[in-house]
Formats: sequence, C-alpha cells, structure tokens
Amino acid sequence: MIVAVPMFLQAVDTSILGTALQSIAASLNVEILRLNFAITAYLLSLALFLPASGWLTDRLGTRRVFCSAVAVFSLASALCGSATTLDQIVVFRILQGLGGAMMVPVARLILLRNVPPGQLVMAMLWFTVPGTIGRVLGPVLGGFIVTLGSWRWIFLLNIPFGVLGILLSLKFVPDSQPEKTERFDLKGFVLVAIGLSGTVFGLETIGHNLVSRSATILIASISIAASICYWMYGRNRTDVIIPPGIFGYRTFSIANIGGMPLRMVVGSAPVFVPLLLQIGMGCTAVQSGLATAWLSVGALAIRPIMRRAINEFGFKPLMITAAGLSGVAFAACGLFSRGMSIYFICIVLFVAGIVNSIGMVAMNTVGFSGIPKNMLSKATALATMMQQTTMSLGVALCASCLSIAAKVHGHSAEHLTARDFPMAFFVVGALSCLSVVAFTRLPAAEGAELR
Repeated sequence: MIVAVPMFLQAVDTSILGTALQSIAASLNVEILRLNFAITAYLLSLALFLPASGWLTDRLGTRRVFCSAVAVFSLASALCGSATTLDQIVVFRILQGLGGAMMVPVARLILLRNVPPGQLVMAMLWFTVPGTIGRVLGPVLGGFIVTLGSWRWIFLLNIPFGVLGILLSLKFVPDSQPEKTERFDLKGFVLVAIGLSGTVFGLETIGHNLVSRSATILIASISIAASICYWMYGRNRTDVIIPPGIFGYRTFSIANIGGMPLRMVVGSAPVFVPLLLQIGMGCTAVQSGLATAWLSVGALAIRPIMRRAINEFGFKPLMITAAGLSGVAFAACGLFSRGMSIYFICIVLFVAGIVNSIGMVAMNTVGFSGIPKNMLSKATALATMMQQTTMSLGVALCASCLSIAAKVHGHSAEHLTARDFPMAFFVVGALSCLSVVAFTRLPAAEGAELR
C-alpha cells in the first residue's frame, strides 16, 4: 500500500485535471483543446524518462530512487499550482513527468522482487486500489475545487500525500543494494526519446494547425527512422537501455503491444468524459465530477472478486471479454446527450469502470509471467513506458478527432458543441477490437503459476 502512493498521486492528478480544464482555460485565456498540451506533456515526459528508471534503480537502489521520484513529483506539483501561463504549466508538467517516470515502475519492481508468484495477483490488486480510490476522488475533488475555489489547488493537493509517502517509505519499504551495472546507454536513450516524442508530437498536431503539414510529416518521419535505428542497434544486445529482446517473451509482447488499444480507451475516458458532460451536456464541474467518478467506483467494486475470477476463468478469457466490452462502453459514451437520464449515464460509466479494471489488472499481472529476475527492472520500465505512451496517444487521438469534427461542422475548436464528441468516442472505442484479436493469441494456460 505504501509503494502504491505513486498510483494514488498519478490517478488523482490525471482524473482531477479533466474536470478542471474548462476553468483553467478560462483563467489563462487559452483555447481549451490547447490544454491538451499540459496532459500530453506530462505523459510524454513519463515516456521519455521511463527507460532510465531501470538503470537508475539498479545503480542507486530502489528506495532511494523511489523517494527521490516522489519528491520531484511533489515539487513539480507545487510549481504547476503557481503557474500563470500555459507555457509554464507545460514546462512544470514535464518536470512532474520526470518524477512520475521513476515512481510507478520502481514501485512495481519492489513488488515483483519481494512477492512470491502465488501471491502476485493479490499483491497487484492491492497495489492498484489506491490508484482506483484516487480516480474516484479526483473528479469529485476537481469539481468542488474549481466551483468553490481556485483550480491551483488541484496541483497543491499532491504535496501532503507526497510527503507522507516519502516518510512511510523511508521507514517501511525494503531497500535493494545498488548493483554493479553497465554504463548508461546514452545513444539508446536518445534514439528512444526521439522516436517516442516524435510519434506523440505528430499525432498531437494533426488537425490542430499548430505547425504545417510538411513539418508534421518531417517530424513523424524522423521519429520512425529513430525507432528503426534503435531496433537495429539493440535487437541482439542486453546491455542497452531497453533490450528489444524483451518482446521475445510472447506473453509480455501480447499484453503490452496487443493491449495498446485497450489502454488508449482507459487513458482517454477520465479526460474526455468530463469534457463531454460539461460542454456537450451543460453539466457543472461538480456534476461532471460526480458522474465521472462512477468509472472508478466500478473499478473499485470489481476488486473483491477479481482474484476469484482469475482463478476460475484464467487470464485469457477475462482479457478478451474486457477489451471488447471496454470498447463498447467507451463508444456508448459518445451517445450521451442533453436530456438523457443521469442515472443511465452513471450506469454506463460504472460498467465501463468494471471492464476497464478487469483488463488492466489482468494485463499488468500476466504480462510479467516468464520474465527472468535479472530482466525485471528493464521489463517494468518498458511496460510502464508503453502504457503511458499509449495513454498519451489516446488523449492526442481523441483531441484530434474533436478538432476535425469541429471543422467538419463549420466552427473552430474553441467553440465545441455536443455533436463534435461522438466521433472521438466511436473511433477510439472501435480500436479496442484490435486488443480482442491480439488477446486470442495468448496461450490458454498462460499465467497458471500466478493463479
């Protein structure tokens, strides 16, 4: 529960921001979709610095890296709360992402190194509970904060929880001794950074007219070239920052590559459901926060029976079912309209939270089945990097769909209407079907040692 503090901080930070976007945009006098940079900058920063987390942990020890990461995250939160321009928020969110990049993979590594395989499912369930509680509290807190006070408190709230997490970690979390590691792979780090940042930037600028189309194509081409160069550079090596050979473990590959569309759904929902409720349906920040919280209520409600469900049905059937129903539930959100019963909306979000949680817990547990212990630090870094990058891609794709829909309907993205939203929810929801196809390739008995 102590090492799950980062999950709580990140969950609150992400979910609380969705209900406050409209208030922040009005305060800073910027187009609301431009605030997508604040979300994407954080997720992109996570992706950029995650590859270094495994090397730093082996070099400095788990507890030292963990506590330092929480401290950086909390400091950056304080800076975000004092920002006066969008540029400042973006810069401070990048710093926040640096801290976040070290928190979650190191916390997961502490569990993988200390928990026996037979108890790993239950440990992962408890590990995700604080994050789920954070996603419940985030939208509600965000709604009340922007209604009764200033949006700046949504960032300042992270500070006391960060301090508490550091103090408890220093007292209770076991520390691993620094190991003799290979030299930091700077060349590989740069190639990975260029590949990831170019991919997210290219998707972010589609339909926004932020840069010319030729510039977007050029940046996307550079990112693809960098990714290919890294693959050629590290495919037969184990001393690189993220060995591509990890994808040779079939279960890891299916859970992380095949699960990308499902993670896009999970990452987009806390951001765009509140926007739809506020802009498309005229709800207040408090009302949208209370409604969005049902995503996390559903995720929390399924926790008591998750272990029994995994033992009864196995990982494969649960992952296939969760991926299919998550896409349907997310697409159904695009049908929300004025006059629709709020009770029906909450039921849809509650079901979406249940199936999203089943998919995420199953993927994040079985994905490490069969990974050797000496590869765990780099495998957790790679898995977390892919998860955060995919979520940022989901946010960017939804924002691009909104912008394109606004143009089709003859107005700018500054004046979104209810009819601009369905396209984003339908497109991302449909993509989740790709995860269904990928999960069918998972061996039926995979993860038996974890059951």
